[in-house]
Amino acid sequence: MAAAKSNTNWFAIGVSIAVVVVLVAIGGLVVFLNSQATAPGAAPQSDIINEETGAITFGDGEDTVDTYVDFMCPICGDFEDAYGEQLQNAAADGDITLNIHPISILDRYSAGGEYSSRSAGAMYCVAAEEPNAALDYFNLLFTNQPDEGTTGLTNDQLSDLATQAGAEAATSCIADGTYEKFTRDQAVAHEIKGTPTVEVNGERLDNADIAASFAKLFG
Repeated sequence: MAAAKSNTNWFAIGVSIAVVVVLVAIGGLVVFLNSQATAPGAAPQSDIINEETGAITFGDGEDTVDTYVDFMCPICGDFEDAYGEQLQNAAADGDITLNIHPISILDRYSAGGEYSSRSAGAMYCVAAEEPNAALDYFNLLFTNQPDEGTTGLTNDQLSDLATQAGAEAATSCIADGTYEKFTRDQAVAHEIKGTPTVEVNGERLDNADIAASFAKLFG
């Protein structure tokens, strides 16, 4: 009796194996991309950056003032015009601890330029690389604040301001966008819905109460 002829379709089997391999590879890529999207951004480190809160800290006073600012936010510019000098002087005199939190929530208002993330990231670059220049750079960012609806300053311009503040060492960090994701993570971590957001001694204030709270704090 003749042996039965094999009907095994090795071509079909090979195709099936190839499809499975491709699907596994795609699945692995999706998992990798998702993990990259949800992974925390690189965290800046220096003597003036609080690793737990992300604050850039000035002064060592008993009373604390935390400000959450977006460098594209025009109201933040108004806030700095009204209170920035007073807060910075109080920190310099040791009357308060001033915690500045650069965050990004307004990228959608920079015409695709993602200026909120780029400028806040640049602020962290300076604080990490040249802490002594951080406050001057902070003030320069508001002095040169672009209008909402524009692309904002270029990275080259942000680097030029860093050099002007004495933080040339931060320019490569600014060009690389090293801390841009970190600034977006901070907005989420601190549940910031609008800027400026101000806290005094850990208590978050309504904007309408800022003036009265500062008057009480500073006498």
